[in-house]
Amino acid sequence: MSPLPNADAYPKTIMLRDGIRVELRPLEEGDKIRLLRFFERVPEADRYFLKENVTAPEVIQSWVTRIDFERVIPIVAVVDDQIVGDATLHRSRAPARHHVGDIRVVVEPEYREKGLGRRLIRELLDIAVELGLHKASFELVAQREKAAIVAAESVGFQEVARLDGWVRDIWGNYQDLVVLELPLKEHKEWWRF
Repeated sequence: MSPLPNADAYPKTIMLRDGIRVELRPLEEGDKIRLLRFFERVPEADRYFLKENVTAPEVIQSWVTRIDFERVIPIVAVVDDQIVGDATLHRSRAPARHHVGDIRVVVEPEYREKGLGRRLIRELLDIAVELGLHKASFELVAQREKAAIVAAESVGFQEVARLDGWVRDIWGNYQDLVVLELPLKEHKEWWRF
């Protein structure tokens, strides 16, 4: 397992808008049950858009036993020993794309609209800057993930593409996929927000 950049900065305690204290830290092997329970609390209609079946124990087992910070950096948000948010920074193995980090964030419904998603995005952006990445990208479903789009835009992400009908929701309706990106060389600009 490769070392996490700035590992000594964790765990971090942050406060949400409603005063709840949340611990941010890297995912650990002992998080298997906590991570599975977290994803089980996320509505099925939201999980449907994720790239893997996150309620399959074997998927979670693979994630917690094969942590490779060169490929994926997983940060979790924890309240009272429960994971309430999961954020990952994905790096391509292809040398031609190794300078771009793809961000994915999932927040438990009870903790949405409190600033946690935005804080997790900023946490991953800090890591991306530390790694020397050139850009960060984010793919979101336009009609379903409006709050996440607003959160990403609030830290400086800009829409660079909209792919009409690119994804299908759980009910069979076609939805637009929004691709957002943020140049990381201007990190002092987005940290102001």
